[in-house]
Amino acid sequence: MLPEDLEISTDRARIDVDLVHRFLAASYWANGRPREIVERSIEHSLCFGAYTGGRQVAFARVITDYAVHAYLADVFVVPELCGRGISKALMRAILDHSRLQGLRWTLGTRDAHGLYAQFGFKPLEHPEDMMRLLPDED
Repeated sequence: MLPEDLEISTDRARIDVDLVHRFLAASYWANGRPREIVERSIEHSLCFGAYTGGRQVAFARVITDYAVHAYLADVFVVPELCGRGISKALMRAILDHSRLQGLRWTLGTRDAHGLYAQFGFKPLEHPEDMMRLLPDED
């Protein structure tokens, strides 16, 4: 059940950077990401935090030009509150945000296809058209 006092905010000053870093550094997609990189990613993205009981319980960030494209990244809900509708409320707040209307969205996930499909996300029709460049891994 969704917490009654759930609040979703884009106020960067409210983000619990320790929580975000701790979660991301242990995740499959950002494993070992240094805190300084997490801080820089927050600074240069539109970030969403979900709060209940006076603490942050979820996070997501949108990397965007606010004109054409948006990439959804680093979405998580703290494990003890998973299954209570927080991720859906967070997604609704993101997709309803006034500055993010009419954009072409992408994201990457290994395990949350069901969540994103509820909001209209679909697998790429032609993934072979997409390319990527990764930083050197020395």
